[in-house]
Amino acid sequence: MEEKLASLRRPKRGRPPRPREEHTGGALKAETDVGEELAPRRSQRKRAASAAAADDQPLIDIIKHNGRLISRAVKKLVQEYESKKNAVAFRILTTLFEACGAKDHGIRPEHIQDSDDVDDIVFSLIDTAREGLVEHNFNSKKKDGLSEDFKENLVSFWDTLVLECQNGPLFDNILFRKITDYVVALASTPPRVYRQVATLIGLQLVTSFISVAKTLSRQCESIQSQSNAEKKKKVSDGRLVETLDKRLALSHENITYLETLMKKIFKDLFMLRYRDVDPGIRMSCIKSFGIWVVLYPSLFLDDERLRFLGWTLNDEHAGVRRASILALQSLYEVNDNIPSLGKFTKRYYRRMIQLADDVDVSVAVSAIGLIKQLLRRQLLSDEDCGTLYDMLVDAPPMIRRAIGELVYEHLIVQNIKTSQVGATGEDNESSEVHIGRMLRILREFSDDPVLSLYIIDVIWDDMKAMKDWKCMISMLLGENPVTDFIDMDGRNLVRMLRASATKAVGERIVPTMDTRKLYYNKTQKEVLKNRKREITSALLTRYPQLLRKYISDKAKISPLVDLIVLLKVDMYKRQEKNFNAAIDLIFDAFFEHGEKDTLRSCIKAITFCCNECQDELQNYAENKLKNLEDELVLKVKTAIKEIEADDNKYSLLANVKRLYELQLSKPVKNAGLFEDMHRILSHPRDLDNEVKSFLLLNMYLEVVWCLHTIDGENPTEASIDVLLSKQCSLFEQLYYYLVVLPTCQKDGQNTFVLSCRVCIITAEMWCLFKMSKYSSTRLESLGYVPQLDNVQNFWKLCEQQLSISDETGYEDANAEYIDDTNRDFVMIAASKLVLADAVSKDYLGPEIVSHYVSHGESTTEIIEHLIASLRKNGNFDMEALFFEALRRSYDLCRTRVHDEENTLLGKSYSECENLASRLAGSYAGAARNKNKSEVLKIVHDGFSFALADLPKNLSFVEAALLPFVLELPLSDIPDILADVEKRTRDANMNGDRSAWASFVKELRGRLKDDVFQDDEEKPVRRRCGPRKVRNAPTKKPFERNNSSDEESMSASI
Repeated sequence: MEEKLASLRRPKRGRPPRPREEHTGGALKAETDVGEELAPRRSQRKRAASAAAADDQPLIDIIKHNGRLISRAVKKLVQEYESKKNAVAFRILTTLFEACGAKDHGIRPEHIQDSDDVDDIVFSLIDTAREGLVEHNFNSKKKDGLSEDFKENLVSFWDTLVLECQNGPLFDNILFRKITDYVVALASTPPRVYRQVATLIGLQLVTSFISVAKTLSRQCESIQSQSNAEKKKKVSDGRLVETLDKRLALSHENITYLETLMKKIFKDLFMLRYRDVDPGIRMSCIKSFGIWVVLYPSLFLDDERLRFLGWTLNDEHAGVRRASILALQSLYEVNDNIPSLGKFTKRYYRRMIQLADDVDVSVAVSAIGLIKQLLRRQLLSDEDCGTLYDMLVDAPPMIRRAIGELVYEHLIVQNIKTSQVGATGEDNESSEVHIGRMLRILREFSDDPVLSLYIIDVIWDDMKAMKDWKCMISMLLGENPVTDFIDMDGRNLVRMLRASATKAVGERIVPTMDTRKLYYNKTQKEVLKNRKREITSALLTRYPQLLRKYISDKAKISPLVDLIVLLKVDMYKRQEKNFNAAIDLIFDAFFEHGEKDTLRSCIKAITFCCNECQDELQNYAENKLKNLEDELVLKVKTAIKEIEADDNKYSLLANVKRLYELQLSKPVKNAGLFEDMHRILSHPRDLDNEVKSFLLLNMYLEVVWCLHTIDGENPTEASIDVLLSKQCSLFEQLYYYLVVLPTCQKDGQNTFVLSCRVCIITAEMWCLFKMSKYSSTRLESLGYVPQLDNVQNFWKLCEQQLSISDETGYEDANAEYIDDTNRDFVMIAASKLVLADAVSKDYLGPEIVSHYVSHGESTTEIIEHLIASLRKNGNFDMEALFFEALRRSYDLCRTRVHDEENTLLGKSYSECENLASRLAGSYAGAARNKNKSEVLKIVHDGFSFALADLPKNLSFVEAALLPFVLELPLSDIPDILADVEKRTRDANMNGDRSAWASFVKELRGRLKDDVFQDDEEKPVRRRCGPRKVRNAPTKKPFERNNSSDEESMSASI
């Protein structure tokens, strides 16, 4: 047996195995005897080595590096206490001092014999810190992770010490009273590291005392029960009763003693350190206090002490505020605490609600959780929380999610009155009930579909009823009648069904700053596939019924049509009849409605079926799309003929809208439709501006698709001729409106939307056919360069739109298509021409830049991006661009002077100054030296322009050149002054001399300031800090009013 065990035993590394002994005879020994003779196992050897190490190592080294030996070391310490009280007490206090970092403290056992020596010893430790002989264990930045391990082991040591001493030394009124005195004293000292360690130890001592006190309380209850039972006996044992009463009295005495220590630490440590300058100390205090109140409410749960949690809700540090909130959360979770919290809640509930909008997201989320508890306990009313619902849209995602949980629990599940925390009631109520409550919430936001989506998004994860597809479909079909179900609820329920299905398949339903594509792992993809199957299964036969019921409702049909792109359409293979019916209904909806959303939904749905379906389903969808295209072309042609016959103008508008939406997704084959649209635009008729806009858009899209179909490698002459003909026809119409529209607006006609369309389409056409794109190719004949007069007409119309506010321009306009027709899009179109080099930059570039600061922040950002993009092009002449922009802005100011527009004069002159300041600011910082030559060129050209026509252009110097001159180094200003004085010596300066005098005075003032600055005596920098004040009055380290001392000492240690 011994031989077998030896063969299985793993040999030590680096040592050859022990040779086996041969056994030639005799009976084998019993297994127990063999086990005793074998060498100790590896674990036994480790334990023996650990025990030896625990006996030899100092306590501080065990706390720092070997936390698993703490329990053994503490047990040995407690065993030695009875025979060596002073020595053990000295070791424990020495460990306290060394944990604070005072390793070379020089304190001997006789120094701590007398409790009156606490002050002297603490002052000596403070002197040690002033001399820099402190080891910062608490905030160690070493890579070995000493700080976190040290904290954990330090707390474990003191907790273990208290628990091991609960049957003896804890209640001798010597050891722990002395420990408490030193901990409180060190926690009130200036060195921050002392306060950090001592505060952590003091807080843990209270927590450990509470644990022992609770154990004693349970013992008291047990002893009291035994005593009462014994006393009720007919023949009671008097000696036993007396013994039990003595034990009960002793337990009560021990509890009182522990509470005395806890009160001392609370009063002399917590009440000072909860407002310490170190946020980490404040946070530790509040966290511990939250634990104390929950574990030992008989001592800590009162308004006098709870106020500390209320005060720290206003702490400047987010971690402290969050710690206070979490402490309150744990407090409100206990049912028995609620009656004692009424006064506190009434005083601080407003601050709790304010913290839901805290600048720190983690604090805000925690505060919302606290508010949810208050609502559950009926300590807040719905009116108090009204401001929270406004954050469902604007707040960060985590805050919106937290508010969504609150809304779900408080308004949908309505478990507010339940006594059990966490009981949601989800399983006790039907889906119809929860959906009905959700619809009542959505009624408040029915006018804003986007806001409704935000609410659905934040509640979706919690609300199972929102994933009950069959229930929502039955409610829409009227199979499950719901009381108080109005038409608005039906509209919101359709939105909810579409949004919920969209989220179920893994797509976003609300805008987000993160535009990256969502990626899912294999398991998540499988979940999304199963959800898609569930949705499709629920809608398989019901989808045509929904479309048929709501096909005439323009508010509901669009989200219903959108549902088909979320389905697993291959499941319709066995439901071909229902699939065909759904496609037919979508086809009918396209021609029944003219709203943008409905049209796009129908086109997207049929196109999706053409791409995703197979076999017969795909053929049916493709044929239906072809029929839709043919019927639409026929309707447009018929409408044009009706217009030519002065009949039914609405038909043309509705059908050109449909044609535009269809052409956005695919080319439309037609015979002569482009020519028909050109013909009706060419003849002067009373067409609505919206009709003209859509006719131009359709002509432009036809040109784009025509260009797209041409083979760039082997183009045919016929295809090029057709495209050139359409290009010429469209340019003819655009150039006509570039000339006509400015005069129409002057006559008071509202042509804002049409003008924006013309500007945008013109710019797109010039970029599409710019000469550099087709030169040296087989499509060179398609290249186009606009004439300067056309570019000038284009910018004139653009300028006119920029001067009109969007609100004024959108009067009587269709709200569906105004998003892409505003001043910003006009400026983007013009800037695109400059960047693409499609027109002459010498004219259009300066004109755009001259409007840099004239039309609001959005336009300024667009031009700023244009300037940045042009600067990246090293070949572009930026100084010429800036100078021409300044000159044209100044010319506009002078033009208004001659026109005697006094109101506009001040504004235009101010805009010229602001433009110069903004352009000069682009040369500030590192760009000053890099682009110094550009600034000098702008200044030189500016002086030439100003002096060329004196005195008329003299004010140009102050308005446009002064900001650039001030960006130059001071060494260049004397040369500029000398050059200017030389050039103006014989010039006529009798005009507006105020601008000239202001310019010269500013430059000379800068030179004078520079001279004075050089003459000033520079202060000498000290290498060390300020001298210390000697013989300063001493102060007791544990006096309360020492915040300033703590701050100053903390800064130096």
